[in-house]
Amino acid sequence: MERPLTVLRVSLHHPTQGPAAFTNVPLQLQHDTSPLLVGRGRDAHIQLRLPNLSRRHLSLEPYREKGSALLVFCLKALSRRGCVWVNGLTLRFLEQVPLSTVNRVTFAGIQMVVHVEGGTSLEAFVCCFHLSPSPLIYRPQAEETDEWESIPQEQPPPGSGERALGHLGFLHGPSQIQDDPPQPSPGGGTEIQFQRERPDSLLC
Repeated sequence: MERPLTVLRVSLHHPTQGPAAFTNVPLQLQHDTSPLLVGRGRDAHIQLRLPNLSRRHLSLEPYREKGSALLVFCLKALSRRGCVWVNGLTLRFLEQVPLSTVNRVTFAGIQMVVHVEGGTSLEAFVCCFHLSPSPLIYRPQAEETDEWESIPQEQPPPGSGERALGHLGFLHGPSQIQDDPPQPSPGGGTEIQFQRERPDSLLC
């Protein structure tokens, strides 16, 4: 018996470029369980026509959690030049976070909302795309910049034992995809890292 596919319903909006940014985005795309690349490069599965976008800007990576029959996803930032804002978290280069049922993402001026409808097939998943004429997210947008290293980092009080970066766990089958040629990851595991949500003035 054929197992049902996981469906990602993806809504897209750009406040200034409009539909022109999404000319190469299909209405529907079926993909295997390798990482789904988003960027402006020819090898990106979802090609977006924006000059300030990296060739490989981010990826949606399917995996199966231990003890679960459903396919789940994480989002990984692949751009060295900018950041990606996901559900209140700011991701830098190679940082990633698991996706929930409804996810709000901004990068390079693009607003993206991803609804995950779980399926049990481990061979493929389907993306259905919708272009929204109105804003999807009323938050500051992640912008491309080479100066993010100079943005002050929020530091916990001395002795609090709290850290700005936390580790949620490890994924099965870590990906080595990035904007430059792949490099091996120490220890063979891919960590899910995130930063606590900052005040709006500090978001990239």
